[in-house]
Amino acid sequence: METYATALLYAIPFFVGLVLFEVLYGYFIKNQMHNVMDTVSSLSSGLTNVVKDSLGLGVVLISYPYLLEHLALTEIKLTWFVWIVAFLALDFAGYWNHRLSHSINFFWNQHVIHHSSEEFNLACALRQSISNLLVYFPFLLIPAALLGIPHKVVAILGPLHLFAQFWYHTRHIGKMGWLEYIIITPSQHRVHHAINPEYIDKNLGQIFSFWDRMFGTFQEELKDVPPQYGVLKPAHTWNPILINFQHIWRLIKDAWRTKSYVDKLRIWFMPTGWRPQDVKEKYPVDVIENVYDFKKYMPAASKSLKGYAIFQLLANTSLMLFMFYNYSEIGFNGLLGFGAFIFAGIYGYTSLMDRSQYAVWIEMARSTAGLTLLFLSNDWFGLNAHIHWGSYLVAVYFVITLFGGIYFTYLEEGSKNREKLAI
Repeated sequence: METYATALLYAIPFFVGLVLFEVLYGYFIKNQMHNVMDTVSSLSSGLTNVVKDSLGLGVVLISYPYLLEHLALTEIKLTWFVWIVAFLALDFAGYWNHRLSHSINFFWNQHVIHHSSEEFNLACALRQSISNLLVYFPFLLIPAALLGIPHKVVAILGPLHLFAQFWYHTRHIGKMGWLEYIIITPSQHRVHHAINPEYIDKNLGQIFSFWDRMFGTFQEELKDVPPQYGVLKPAHTWNPILINFQHIWRLIKDAWRTKSYVDKLRIWFMPTGWRPQDVKEKYPVDVIENVYDFKKYMPAASKSLKGYAIFQLLANTSLMLFMFYNYSEIGFNGLLGFGAFIFAGIYGYTSLMDRSQYAVWIEMARSTAGLTLLFLSNDWFGLNAHIHWGSYLVAVYFVITLFGGIYFTYLEEGSKNREKLAI
């Protein structure tokens, strides 16, 4: 995990830099594909994901080394060929994992966060799950294990395969000619993220597009069908932690409410979106009927609230980067505490972005806990060893957070008349 954290230390600024470049590009060509709150929500989701993954939080049902030890029929030597085969095996597994997430109710919960943005841009690529707590992906690597592909190769290619899926989340690149027949392109992935009936559950490939053509899930982007983005059951929140568990909570409630014992069991394994008939009639859920005529989630927000959201995003990103930089020195128990502060921070300021009244209490509790920790330890997880006045800087941040929560909940002009705020 420390190696993964070190890789993220370099990868995160790179990805954030590309998002900023896309924002500036959209501004200069007067074709902006970002809005502040959606982009902050997307990047905040990315923070939760990398913190969760760097801490190794989850239950591994089976590991790839175990499969390799017990299933290998042969062994491919460490040459250039093994890297090609391993990458193809990873992409093949990725395709079926992706297809499973779009096909089964239970597995959709781990993927819905990625589709929850009603925009399509590089930032939404970073909307990654924290609800994938059951690690079953190695099962899909059985073909790689049968071929005897070394674990070291898979471990190295895994993050590269993931990072390579970032670039095609953009509306600024059109179709790419003959490359459309080989790799996943922005055009193909726009189709994948669209909720148009023609596009739903299409283009499930991750790097190579020929899997979709082989297995019948390919759909070209059509000139007369502009993609509309989001999910058919809108999230209606900027809070990525809530979005991660909205679907599973609906499944739990439906399983509890239905009178059919068969439906209580099969709801988890039915196609995505399926609900028991008795529950569907008694407890309707908001579903988009006309994808060309629905109101995007955009609660009123002043310029100062948008600025505060950006400040919180930058502050929590900085805290997280320090956590990765000082990973081994902090220790596992310290990392859990540090991660909890970041999660609570994201939950707090994204709830404030939603104008939720309870957000102020989260902000106050987190700030008070942070200031108390600083007072008792006179440090912030070893920050003073790197920056002499580091703990004072963190203290100032918590004070700003404390008063920010109070200000935007009770004092900001327009908090009592939200509909008058500029959107």
